[in-house]
Amino acid sequence: MKKIIRLLTVMLLLLSVLAGCTNKPEEKGSVATDGSTSMSKVIGALGEAFELETGITVTYNATGSGAGISAVLEGRCDIGLASRNLKQEEIDKGLVGTVLAYDGIAIIVHPDNPINDLDLETIGKIYTGEITNWSEIGGEDATIVVIGREAGSGTRDGFEDITKTKDKCVYRQELTSTGDVITTVASNSAAIGYASVASVKDTVKAVTVGGVAPTEENIKNGSYVVQRPFVLVTKKDTKLSDSAQKFFDYMISEKARKIISDTGVVPAN
Repeated sequence: MKKIIRLLTVMLLLLSVLAGCTNKPEEKGSVATDGSTSMSKVIGALGEAFELETGITVTYNATGSGAGISAVLEGRCDIGLASRNLKQEEIDKGLVGTVLAYDGIAIIVHPDNPINDLDLETIGKIYTGEITNWSEIGGEDATIVVIGREAGSGTRDGFEDITKTKDKCVYRQELTSTGDVITTVASNSAAIGYASVASVKDTVKAVTVGGVAPTEENIKNGSYVVQRPFVLVTKKDTKLSDSAQKFFDYMISEKARKIISDTGVVPAN
């Protein structure tokens, strides 16, 4: 009788183990993204919503557009993030760019700076060193401290292309993230910088450009001219993992439009 009881006990234990294995939650995949620091807000919001819906984890490495593009080429991430269009040489290497959204580049100054509007030509002259003092354009008598991003930054590429200042800028500081630019301008009343509109905080003031404010509507209708695309970068002949393909499709879907808009940028689709 005792042997029968022991045998039944062992059988019950085995059944419980098997039941536990059967009820084990299905393991979910992950997606690695890498690139533009300006895209942190929109990718963070999309990744969070996608993870809640699917259980698939999305990681984001904020390294800058150039580094993100290199990461895709070298197979170190699933989807690259660039805040500029791909260059022809990058396309020739087999990369594909898909525009996710359009973002304005705000021209920012310290809140105490009396300057509220600058035209594109004046901005260019400030960044190339033709204008060096705020008093030359109606401001206070103070040497302009020119702040920008590091070489390879998508924000810098976009800004310099639009202002026609490529390889001509005279920077006091070249910083490695949008947040660093904002913090630096916020701490210096004579500074000027540029940053993603979606990232601008009330610690700095975004001036109008040619009388046009960097609002979503003005970016959408094209009247705010200092703008650039947010681009998803993949390799033409390399198939995405199932998880990465699901995230890619989610980002360009209709359901993602409101999430993208809520972060302050304009959906491309």
